[in-house]
Amino acid sequence: MLLAYPFRLLVPRRAAPEAAVSAAVALLVLAGAADLVPTSVVIALAGGAGATLAGVRLSRLATRRPTDTSPGELSPADPPTPEPWRADPPPGGPTPVDPTATTPSTSTPAGSGQGASGGTPVARPVGRAARRRAARRAAGVLLDAAVVAAGLTAAVLPLADTGHRPAALIGLLVVGALSTAGLRRLPNRTRPPARVRLRHLVEATGPAVGLALAAWLLLPRDVLPVPARLVAALALGGLGMAALRAFTGAHRRSGAAICRGGVLLTLAGLALLATLPAGRAALLAVPPLVLGMLLTALGAGDAMVAAGAEPAVGGLSPAWPRSVLPAALLLLAAGLHLGGGRSPDRMSVLLAVAAVPPLVLRELLRSGDAATPDRRAAHRRRAGRAVRHRRAAQPRWLGASDRWAGTPDDGSATSDGVGSTWPPDGEVSWPAFSPRSVPAGGGGPGDRAALLDALAAIGDVPAPSGALLLVDLHGVDGIGPAVRDDVLAEAVRRAREIVGPGDLVTGCAGAGFAVVTAAGPVLAYAMGTRLLTALTPPYRLAGSVLRMQASIGLAEVGGAGPADVLRQAELARRRAVQLGRDRVEWYDAFLEEQLVRRLDLERELPGAVARGELDLVYQPVLDLAGRQPVGAEALLRWRSPVLGTVLPAELLPVAEDLDLIGELEWWVLDRACRQLGDWSAGTRELWMAVNVTTRELTTPDFVQRAAAVLAAYGVSPERLVVEVAEPRVAADLPTVVARLAGLRSLGVRTALDDFRAEHASLAQLRRLPIDLLKVGPELVGARPDGQPPLIDVVVNVGERLGVEIVAEELESPAQVEGAHRAGCRYGQGFALARPATAERVEAYFEEFPSTSR
Repeated sequence: MLLAYPFRLLVPRRAAPEAAVSAAVALLVLAGAADLVPTSVVIALAGGAGATLAGVRLSRLATRRPTDTSPGELSPADPPTPEPWRADPPPGGPTPVDPTATTPSTSTPAGSGQGASGGTPVARPVGRAARRRAARRAAGVLLDAAVVAAGLTAAVLPLADTGHRPAALIGLLVVGALSTAGLRRLPNRTRPPARVRLRHLVEATGPAVGLALAAWLLLPRDVLPVPARLVAALALGGLGMAALRAFTGAHRRSGAAICRGGVLLTLAGLALLATLPAGRAALLAVPPLVLGMLLTALGAGDAMVAAGAEPAVGGLSPAWPRSVLPAALLLLAAGLHLGGGRSPDRMSVLLAVAAVPPLVLRELLRSGDAATPDRRAAHRRRAGRAVRHRRAAQPRWLGASDRWAGTPDDGSATSDGVGSTWPPDGEVSWPAFSPRSVPAGGGGPGDRAALLDALAAIGDVPAPSGALLLVDLHGVDGIGPAVRDDVLAEAVRRAREIVGPGDLVTGCAGAGFAVVTAAGPVLAYAMGTRLLTALTPPYRLAGSVLRMQASIGLAEVGGAGPADVLRQAELARRRAVQLGRDRVEWYDAFLEEQLVRRLDLERELPGAVARGELDLVYQPVLDLAGRQPVGAEALLRWRSPVLGTVLPAELLPVAEDLDLIGELEWWVLDRACRQLGDWSAGTRELWMAVNVTTRELTTPDFVQRAAAVLAAYGVSPERLVVEVAEPRVAADLPTVVARLAGLRSLGVRTALDDFRAEHASLAQLRRLPIDLLKVGPELVGARPDGQPPLIDVVVNVGERLGVEIVAEELESPAQVEGAHRAGCRYGQGFALARPATAERVEAYFEEFPSTSR
């Protein structure tokens, strides 16, 4: 139970069974390494656990109902849709045909997927969908049989009379055959062209031979004959490099690649079982074996769920793991080999020499790429023309005027149009958009396409680096369209003076624009600060002066796909807005977690009151002299079925931004007064403290509405305490004073929360009509400079003003005792009583005799 919460927090629910099995297997391996459990038993239990979980997942995939079709398929069990297949034809395209005008399948032309009239789909597409579903089921069955065979291989090792090596070898062959057949039937299996596969083979051969050499050095000499040892080393090197390629390639995020990598790890584990001697050394086969089976099932599930969709691409393929990891393992193996007093044998030298030609060929291919800048420049020109064609086509389907059109197709620069220059050295350069290249309305789909093309072009150069800056202008929403266009044009003109000659400036969704630069992220951040300086001065347009604020989000280009980079920059821009604007925010993973959480809160909070998701808990307030309860503070909780319990520190800022704070606070006041009425019906005379913001307190009808709520539940006004936070009072002090005085005229008591005991706070304290002053524990303890606690000063001021002191957030008995000695009359905190539901607080009150005010 103690580990349940952190386990749920750190591990996604979907992967919780895999995480639990992995943890159990790790404990088994440790027990086997310590000779607490026999090695064969550890291998059998670990292999059985991994195969059971993976087999269950794959069995579900294999037995999925036939009607579970992938996107784009038409199930034979479902009737044809009554809507046209294409409701909005392209300009000049065929007119949609009435779908009810069906055509017999006998009149369908060969190879067609629908009737001659374009009506209801006929049997041919259904047959293709059925074949795809059959292939997916076959893949699930074959992969399920493969992992079960791997688990059985590990499980029968303790029962093998002739030793574990023959059983492991047979299992390796069976699993290899089954998994190969299953992978060939897996949906979304990517197959690059032959030229690309040949190049991948050349690039992987050198590191694979290096891994084989490491395996040769690490495998025991006295167990296997030289030929078998060589075959085992080559097999382990090939399997290891292939798995590394699957997990680090361009499609590493796709389910098919994960499944392929899992299969390769499983085969590597079985190969280790077939070569390592019986004993603790055989435990090295357990991690790849179990992890491979689990990844096989997870990857197959992802591939089948995403069947029919575009294969997932992980952005730029990181090449360093495929070079660094084999080299590091080889150095480790060589160090252990030489450290054991053994000298290199003839086969070690041959394997080392065999790794040299592939490495030389790989470098020649790379140098050949670097020696042909003209081809790369031509490729970039084609990409630039594609960007310009999209921009030129944009006004025709976005409805923008001709003055926002893109560059001419010949790529020539004009004085007020769009030019594109590609330097002769082959460096990246983008279409240089003029100030008039940002369309009215802040951009559209065409701008996004150009932006994604520019981000993708960075990946064409070796060692790609660059950055995307999303610039948002604040203050243009309330002006007319013509002035808005002029402001955006002026902003882009200023930006063009800041960015480099090869940087792209283009429109984007919202009131702003985007900048794509090939400079590194540090230089891009410096560019962002210069952009802020250039964009914030006043805009003198059409005889008026306008002032704008800017928020800039920066995302680094180099390790993610174009869409991911755009999303990251947008998250960073939103963070800049939240932190006060006129700033540049740099994307990081923690920032994304915060912003995603914030977006979830903004999405779920509207309507929470109507859905009955709000709740109140109550924290008792005690008289420190007799430790008797005198009242309670109502604390808001949002019991969201999606987000869990949300506390006020996270909830209230979102509510203020969404203009929902008034709705929430009046709900709190209503429920607190209703609960206070129930408590006041007995013999106890308790008061209830309710927090309000200065924004709501300063509304003109706050006092009248509070009086109406008290009257509705028959609560005496003196039983209600309205708390307002001290740091926000100074913003509208006269109005706050008037509202607090109005409440006191009703008989309602008032309190000042979060008092800081500063000079300004003490000065305004004399002006505020309050009854209670709430101070935190930082005022109760001794100060670092050795001076007496500030609570003594606060208590003296409170006595002169006739204000009672409430020490809150008391977490320890020492703090409670210190507050009491200092003269605080009331106390509140976990050291006295924790917040609880109304029923629990009532039970707590029953432990004390009658409570007075």
